[in-house]
Amino acid sequence: MILTVTLNTALDITYRVRGLKPHASHRVTGVLERPGGKGLNVARVLAALGHEVTATGFAGGATGDVVRELLAATEGLHDALVPLGTGATRRTIAVVDDVTGDTTQLNEPGPAVTPTEWAAFQRRYDDLLPSADAVALCGSLPPGVPVNAYAGLIRTARAAGVPVLLDTSGEPLRRAVAARPDIVKPNADELAELTGSHEPLGAVQDARRRGAHAVVASLGAEGLLAHTPEGRWRAAPPASLHGNPTGAGDAAMAGLLSALVENLPWPDRLTRAAALSAASVLSPVAGEFDRGTYEELLGRVKVTGEVSAA
Repeated sequence: MILTVTLNTALDITYRVRGLKPHASHRVTGVLERPGGKGLNVARVLAALGHEVTATGFAGGATGDVVRELLAATEGLHDALVPLGTGATRRTIAVVDDVTGDTTQLNEPGPAVTPTEWAAFQRRYDDLLPSADAVALCGSLPPGVPVNAYAGLIRTARAAGVPVLLDTSGEPLRRAVAARPDIVKPNADELAELTGSHEPLGAVQDARRRGAHAVVASLGAEGLLAHTPEGRWRAAPPASLHGNPTGAGDAAMAGLLSALVENLPWPDRLTRAAALSAASVLSPVAGEFDRGTYEELLGRVKVTGEVSAA
């Protein structure tokens, strides 16, 4: 079982319009609702790949009820979310311009989590870890959750012998890296914020020196850059795909997680992650991917690099 943690879950709502213009009214041509937050997006991709997944975090209010109903309809995905007493799960609004293909994202703040609710989550996490083959800690922290929350969750998982993958940003990332997660997956902006360097290769090396066992950076259309104890690699799809990039990083995270628990070598992990990331761009919502494109790209992703000396 793979465990995903989404402390700031969301209901993702996607509107499609024909030409988005500021200060104008728009007729919406399509609406989609899906469970959201980075960890739930990762969980849905993993379930689509055939892995057993348990999703934990928080859910509250009427919006949280909708998220849980949608999760219940996802085969292979088990709901272990902790209920909030008064707070309501946030919503995120994505407005997709069908003319340009561009996406405008509006993210509500998360609900305030009380100390009692945070303690309840930690107990749930402790109970789930013994059954987990790997754990993913994903996304932002809602108000009330300590800024060092991910660092503590990493230490707990390491003590249980469960590998940890981390995808967050800002101060939570800075503190969590020092707790020595197995893999950190920042995007280019998050990596630069962590290290102060906009040169990707130097930045991933710096991130490893700060404590991460391995670093896999998402570089948009340029693919993935990995710096690991086993070697350094770049992985890139054969061409840039146009569409909705909102869930590309989450799909890459699912690829890394699934390949980790299958004990694949690093080049194969990166091939899967890059192919899933690219195929997710063709999906109208985060947490999904175009399977035909994914299967085609598995044979076309180019991985270059070198194995570290023994």
